[in-house]
Parts: sequence; C-alpha cells; structure tokens
Amino acid sequence: MGKSLEEVNQSITTEGKKTGFRKILAFFGPAYLISVGYMDPGNWATDLAGGSQFGYSLLWVLLMSNLMALLLQSLSARLGIVTQRDLAQASRETYSPFINYILYFLAEIAIAACDLAEVLGMAIGLNLLFDISLIQGVMITVLDTFLLLFLINKGMRKMEAFIIALVAIIGFSFVFEMIFAEPEVGKVLTGLIPSIPSEAALYIAIGIIGATVMPHNLYLHSSLVQTRKFDRSKAGIKQALKYNFIDSTIALNLAFFVNAAILILSAATFYKNGYFEVAEIQDAHQLLAPMLGTKWAPILFAVALIAAGQSSTITGTLAGQIIMEGYLNLRIQPWVRRIITRLIAIVPAVIVIMVYGESVTGKMLIFSQVILSLQLGFAIIPLIHFVSDKSKMKGFEISKITQIASWVVALIIVSLNAKLVFDEISGWLETSDNPIVLWLTVVPLAFGFLILLLYIVLKPFVTKAKHEVASHLPHNFELNFNKVATYNKKNIAISVDFSDADQIAINSAFELGGKEANYTLIHIVETIGAIFYGENIEDHETTIDEKLLLEYKEILSKKGFTIATQLGFGKPNKAIPKIVNEGNFDILVMGTHGHTGFKDLIFGTTVDKLRHKISIPLFIVKN
Repeated sequence: MGKSLEEVNQSITTEGKKTGFRKILAFFGPAYLISVGYMDPGNWATDLAGGSQFGYSLLWVLLMSNLMALLLQSLSARLGIVTQRDLAQASRETYSPFINYILYFLAEIAIAACDLAEVLGMAIGLNLLFDISLIQGVMITVLDTFLLLFLINKGMRKMEAFIIALVAIIGFSFVFEMIFAEPEVGKVLTGLIPSIPSEAALYIAIGIIGATVMPHNLYLHSSLVQTRKFDRSKAGIKQALKYNFIDSTIALNLAFFVNAAILILSAATFYKNGYFEVAEIQDAHQLLAPMLGTKWAPILFAVALIAAGQSSTITGTLAGQIIMEGYLNLRIQPWVRRIITRLIAIVPAVIVIMVYGESVTGKMLIFSQVILSLQLGFAIIPLIHFVSDKSKMKGFEISKITQIASWVVALIIVSLNAKLVFDEISGWLETSDNPIVLWLTVVPLAFGFLILLLYIVLKPFVTKAKHEVASHLPHNFELNFNKVATYNKKNIAISVDFSDADQIAINSAFELGGKEANYTLIHIVETIGAIFYGENIEDHETTIDEKLLLEYKEILSKKGFTIATQLGFGKPNKAIPKIVNEGNFDILVMGTHGHTGFKDLIFGTTVDKLRHKISIPLFIVKN
C-alpha cells in the first residue's frame, strides 16, 4: 500500500534542528489544518442558537466538546505517527473488503456533507459581504479547488501557512467582536459550570457536541502528521507524539475560543436584548450592526465566515483524497479527485437552492450535520481499536486509563448523535405526507447502520486477532514432534513460510541436530513493499509475519530447543542466501510444500538459484 498523501509524505524534515524551539516549530502545523474543521459554518448555527436561547449557560458544553476532540485527535495523530498509516489505510488492512466498501461509502458521504456545509457557509459569507447571490457564491467556491492544488504543489508548509493565516483572521475578527459586544465576564465564567436549563437546552447541547467532532478530521490528522520526517527510533517517536500533542492542544484551544466567541457574541447581543430565536447566520449578520452600534461588527462577522468556509473546505477536500486512496488503494490525479469532491457538494446545493430558494440554507446546514452524526461512530470506534492494539502500535498502544476515557467519550458522542438522528427521523415521519416511503427506506437504513456499528464495536473483542492468524496460518501451531536424535550439525537454519510444510521441515531439522543444536527460523516477507523497501518496510504483512515467527519461537523454546529468528525481505532466492551467508550455519533445511506441475517447476527454479548462492549444504524435505 502506498504512503498517505504521497506527494507531501515526509516532505518536512524535523531532523537537524539545533534548538528545542525550532524542533517544536518543525512539528507545528497539522493540528491547525484540523482545527478549522472545529470552527466551520456547521458549528456556527449551533453556537448562535445556543447563545441566543440560553445565554452563556452552554459554554461548558463547548469546553467538554473541546476536551473530547483533543483526546480523539491525539489518538488519530498517534496512529499516523507510530504505524505510518492513516485511519482509512488501517481500516483497509483490518476489515474485510465488504465492510471496507461500506465504511468508504459512509466516509465519502460524510465528506460530501461536510463540504456542503462549508460551501454554503462561504457562499453565505460572500452574499453578506458583497451581496452576491447564493447560487453565484456556490459556483465561486469551485475555484478554491484550484487554490488547493496550487498550495499543495508549493509544499505543505505553504499550505499550513495559508490555513494559519485564515485561522488568524477568524480569531482577530472575534477578538474585535468581543470588544464590541462587551460580554459580562462573571456570567461567562458561570457558563463554564455544567448545567442544563431545559429539555430544549439539551437538544442544543447535543447539536453542539454533534457538530464539534468531525469524522473527516480523524482521517485527516492521521495522514497530516506523516508529512514530518523524523528519527524513527523509540525516542524519536516519543518526541513526535509529545510535540504533536502540544500542537493539537494549542490549535484546538484556538478553535474553542472561536466557538466560544460565537456563542458569547450571540448571548451578549441577542439573548441580552430578548432575541431568543436567532439561529440563522443571515439573521445574526443583519442584527449585529444595529445592536452593537458599529458597521464593522457585521463586516468582520462575514469575513470570519468566509475564512472559516475557505479553510475548512480545503481540509475537507484533502480528507476526501485520503479516504479514497486509503480505503480503495486507488490513486487518481489530485485535481480530478478535488473536483469530484467539490461537485458532489455543489450539485445538491445548487439544485436545492434553485428549487426551494435561499431560505432553506439553514435547514441544509442542519441536514449536513445529521449525516455527519451518522458516520461519526464508524470513524471513532475503529480508531480506538487500532491505537489499543499492541501488534499494530508496537509498544506505543494507549494505556488502560486512556482506553477507558476514549470509550466513554465514544459512548457519549455516539449516543448523543444517535439521539439527534432518532429525533430527526421521528420528525420526518411525523411531518411527512407519505411516511410509508420513509419506513421502507430511511428506517431500515438506520437499522442497518446500527447493526454495522455494533459489528465494528464487538468484532475485535470477540475474535481478538484470530482473523489475522488464521489468514496467514493454515495449521494451528500445535506442531507434532518426532523423536529427536543427536547429530553433528550444531547451527541449523530452517526456512519457514507458515504453511503445512513447516512441521515436516522443523522435525527434519530436529532429527539432524537434536536438542544440543542452535536453530534459526528464517522467513522472507515477499510483498511488493518488501521487494522495493527491504527492511525499511513497515506494513501490516510484515507485522503479522514477525508476530507468527515469534510464536513459533515461543512454542519450540518451551520444548527445550534453542531457537533464534531472522526476518528477511524481498525475493526468497536472494534474501535467504544473504541471511545464510552472513550467518554461521552448518546446513539449511527447506520444505517443498508438496508442489506439483507448474508450481513445482517454479519452486524448483527458486531452489536451483538458491543452492548455487549458498556455501553450506541444502537439505530439501518433501511435504
């Protein structure tokens, strides 16, 4: 499998930075691209509604959402840094093709829904600032696809700088908005204390949490951290994890400030003056100038909205490329991929606006959040499973406490999002003129998603890596041993490939050397990646093969034999001689796997090439 975002993978070096500050700075960047997803136009509507209806009392929900997001994004970054796989690639290597196609389909819909919210947000901003119609604004957003292509060709650092500049524009805009609004500091601090004023507040709180954690951000973060090239030693990985956590903490706290500022602005302006039903972005924009007494308030509001839409749509399109390449292992031209993603969002937006008019944008934003809610569990749950897996994380798996905290967060988010989805479907059924259509389409679909979600949650607990072992090992590790003799061969190499031939080859070797000899089990990883990258390859196949080789060693060592292991990479007829000639062996034992006909011809050719390259006897055992 190729590298995630191959055109920029490991394109930024962190090595050779002399001062600690320069070292930290080299890692900073990915989390800022992530943070824009937490302040996209989809969040604005829930923040405005929360502030106008309940004042400052739901600020604690934003804080809690931010802490949840920080935990999940740190898990995503950990997956990318340690395994050098993004979340989509890890899923493809773990689940069956059928499950992966469904997960890909859901992720693609989520990307389109997210992009829809961002396209609409930017179009609304252009409409408010320049009085451009929404249709024209939506069409203009096509151009930022080419802006993204331009930026990524200039390098990752240039793109990060552009996004950080947009985040800075959003931040500074709301600093001034806070100055204009003059919020009551005491009430702001009180709002950080958990409380739910009413059932309606609970619904808004669910909306805030549902709009905060974006599934595409989890795919994106696990990929973007791989743009850094660093020392792959244990200490180097630990340092990368530490600096990326600092990066995430700073960036997501900036996102929290923006979201909190929107809610505070709404509370200090609308709630304070008795406007309790302001949820539409356009309504908020119109009311800011007369209420705050300055024309700059609505201008800065619109500028921040455009910056939020532009920045989040760039990162959303990048996430689209990551999930396509990761789930399908399919690479197409980046500009084609980005145009496809944008068109998937723009076409529905244009059709709905043309049919129903510009007044439905608020409903479209809410609808996009509901679709995101459906997909969220399918990103969070595999992520937690992956970073808890010792074989995948190679010693960098999360602790038990972090696992418990992650599952609690997942349970809260998935439960709240499930309630949001349930309420929306219930509303559709009550208001629909033809509910039978919904009962035959939407309801079964929702149940199907629920079953899939339960499958993804429970499968790793039930099987616990049995699938991985079974897929590579046709027998059950319970090797039977013949009576051993004592022979003069003291250092014996045995070629194994986790097939039925291993049992006979190993027994034959024991008959040659007895328990006094030293045995080395040799296995060659023959994947395309191993052929090209050699011992530098870090793929799923290598991890599993290494694990199985160590299990062989453990079983045989318990029988009283002295066992060592050696993993080689590439073509067996080259890799095995290299290992044998570099070692101090007396004989090499190989099994023929019982091949016949054409396969035997191929195997025979391999043996012929191999035996002329080694300087010790070769003992071939037929299965």
